[in-house]
Amino acid sequence: MRPRRAAGGRGRALLPLLGVLFVRGVQIVLSLEIHVDAHVRGYVGEKIKLKCTFKSTSDVTDKLTIDWTYRPPSSSRTEFIFHYQSFQYPTTAGTFRDRISWAGNVYKGDASISISNPTLQDNGTFSCAVKNPPDVYHNIPLTELTVTERAVVVVLLLVRMGRKAAGMKKRSKSGYKKSSIEVSDDTDQEEKDDCMARLCVRCAECLDSDYEDTY
Repeated sequence: MRPRRAAGGRGRALLPLLGVLFVRGVQIVLSLEIHVDAHVRGYVGEKIKLKCTFKSTSDVTDKLTIDWTYRPPSSSRTEFIFHYQSFQYPTTAGTFRDRISWAGNVYKGDASISISNPTLQDNGTFSCAVKNPPDVYHNIPLTELTVTERAVVVVLLLVRMGRKAAGMKKRSKSGYKKSSIEVSDDTDQEEKDDCMARLCVRCAECLDSDYEDTY
C-alpha cells in the first residue's frame, strides 16, 4: 500500500508542475513582440517621434489596446500620456496635454506617437504597452528621451574643433617635419575644419538671433 500511495503522491505532485508548463506554453504561443528605440535624442521646439512596433500572432481587432506612459528622471511617478482602442485618446491633462499625437498604424504593427514642442522638462523614460487579445503576454520596452538645445550641440562641435586645431599648432611648433603626403592630408583637413567652423558659427548666430526675437 505504501508504494501505491507514494506513486499517487508523485502523480499529485506532478499536477501543479504540468499546470505551470501548460501556462508557460500558452504564454509563449500568445506572446507579443514589441520593439522601440532604447535611446532617442530630440531638440527643443522640434517635433519628436517615439517609435514602437509590434508583432502579434493574432489578427488586429477592435480589442487591441495601446498605452504609452511617461516617468520623469529620478522619479517613480508614472503618467499615462496616450491610450488607443479603435480611436486615439491622447492625454488631456498634465505636462503633455495637447502635445501628443498618433503617428502609427495598428494594421502595419506600428504604435508610434509624436511629441510636439518638446522642452527640456520632457526628458525621461517612456514605455509602450500593446495588447491584442488573446495575445496579451509581452515585454514592455523602454525608451530614454534626451531633449537638448541645438545651440549646445553647435558649441560642443566648436570646442572639439578648437581642441583639434590647438593640437595641430602644438605639433607644428615642436619642429616635427611632415612628409608631402601628410602636408597634403592636413591641408585638406584644415580646409574642411575651417568650412565646418564657419558653418557652426553661422548656425550659432542664427539660433541666437531666433532666441532673441522669441524672447
